[in-house]
Formats: sequence, structure tokens, C-alpha cells
Amino acid sequence: MRRPGSPTLATRHSVSASLADIRRQAVADLAAAGIPSAEVDAELLIGHVLGLSRGQVQAKVVMGVDIDEQNVAAITAAVSRRAAREPLQHITGRAPFRSLELAVGPGVFVPRPETELVVQYAIDALNTSAVPSPIGVDLGSGSGAIALAMATEVPRARIFAAENSPDAFPWTRRNFDESGATNAVLEFVDLAHAFPDLDGIVDVVISNPPYIPAAAVPRDPEVHLFDPPHALYGGEDGLDAVHAVSKTGLRLLHAGGVLVIEHGEEQAAAIGGLLRADGWSAISTHPDLLGRDRATTALR
Repeated sequence: MRRPGSPTLATRHSVSASLADIRRQAVADLAAAGIPSAEVDAELLIGHVLGLSRGQVQAKVVMGVDIDEQNVAAITAAVSRRAAREPLQHITGRAPFRSLELAVGPGVFVPRPETELVVQYAIDALNTSAVPSPIGVDLGSGSGAIALAMATEVPRARIFAAENSPDAFPWTRRNFDESGATNAVLEFVDLAHAFPDLDGIVDVVISNPPYIPAAAVPRDPEVHLFDPPHALYGGEDGLDAVHAVSKTGLRLLHAGGVLVIEHGEEQAAAIGGLLRADGWSAISTHPDLLGRDRATTALR
């Protein structure tokens, strides 16, 4: 922890300074605030202010580049926000997801790296479909990350996304517009009532629903203070939305269609039982890169 009275980025630099010094103090400030990825975040914040990639920031640090007072102040402000545990993506306004760069901010769930692996199951199912234009549906689209990954990586597919949060939907709409994906359709609709015109003809249904039990408050301040509750909590056992996804999936998918659900690491057994009771077959649980149960797939 920082000693009382020790300088911070805000107090040390009131005029132009070397980028190396700015970076060093930013890392120290973020580490003192408990940020586990202090070096990465410091370089990304500096890059955001200066319009540089992380690699370019590192190169300019080695070159001994100085930056002016205005940029010092902007970096100071950004680091202070991150030290207060505001998500990095809220500060930069962008979140990477596979090959995409998404707009995010207050009101929308920030896409996580583990979801990049989960969406691969849906992409694989679309790619192996024998029909010329397979159909994929994303239930509870949030930022649009899953739907747009499917649309951009499987351009022959037709992708439909449902989102019903008034706070999240403007972000979804913006990302759909920015993506330029002409094969992706977005609707403001509850996932339980989504796309009746597609009943029985969909190839893949995927969802990353709210699945945290109501009493289980996440430990990370970035999550419980900044992620929208509607994207986190799924009722008393965390499975309220999962029940709805199962019912909608049964309605939308044709025989042999694939369901993909992301979930918490301790929910695989409960979700498997839920899907079995609803009549799904070939139910399988899949781990993330850390070996934690992260996704369940099933066949209609």
C-alpha cells in the first residue's frame, strides 16, 4: 500500500514529463489501488489518451519521449478513475471481443474474454450447417458481442439478436450500426417472446443470460458497482433466465438444432438437469481455459 503523503501521478506531474515517468507512476498508483493488471491497464490508458497502441506506448517509453502538460493531465484523470475501480472499458469506451472493437459504457455488460470461447461453439455449428444460410439467434444480446461475432465470422449466416434493456439497447444498436454487418438483425424484445416468425427453423440459439444468484454479490468492485444488475442477477438460484432461454430455444430451433448457454462454474449440474427435464438431448458441459465449467450445449 502507498505510504501516507507519498506522491501520486496527480501530485508528481503538473508540467510536461517523460512518458517513462508517467508510466511508472501510473503503474504504481493502480497497483496501490489493488488493480491486478496494473501494467497492462496503465499502458492501455496512456495509449487511449495519446491515440497509441499498447506496443507503441512501450516503444515510446524506451525511446525516452516526453509528453505535454495537457496529456499529462488527461492521463492523470484516467488513472484516477481506474484507481477508483471504474472499469477500464468504461474509461476508454471500447471493449475488444475476438476480431471486434465494441462500444461500451454505463448500462451495458462489458463482454468478457471467456465468452469469446463460448461463442465458438455457436460459430462452429453455423459453419458446419449444410443449409446455404443458417440462422443463429442471440438471446439477451447486451453489447451485441455474441451476435456480431457470429455475423462477421460466418457471413453466409443470418443472425438475429434480442435485447430488452432500455439502458443496454442503445449500445447494442450502436455496435450493430458500426459493424456494418448486413446479415444481422436486432430487435428490442424480451427473449421469452423473441422472433416468433423463426419458430422451428433456427440452427443455433445462444445466450449469455444473467445467471448470478440474487444473494451472491460479485467480489470485484468493477462488477458489482458498474455492471448493470439486469445483466448479472438471475433470481434466487440464478436460473430464471436460463429457464426462459430453454423454452425459447425449444420453440425456435429445428430438430437437431444447437443450444449454447454460458453460465457460472458451479451451475453445470443444475442447468443440465433443467435442460434434461425440458426434453433436450446430447447435453454436454464445456470448460474454459482455466478448467472451470463455463458453457453447456444441447440438441433440440
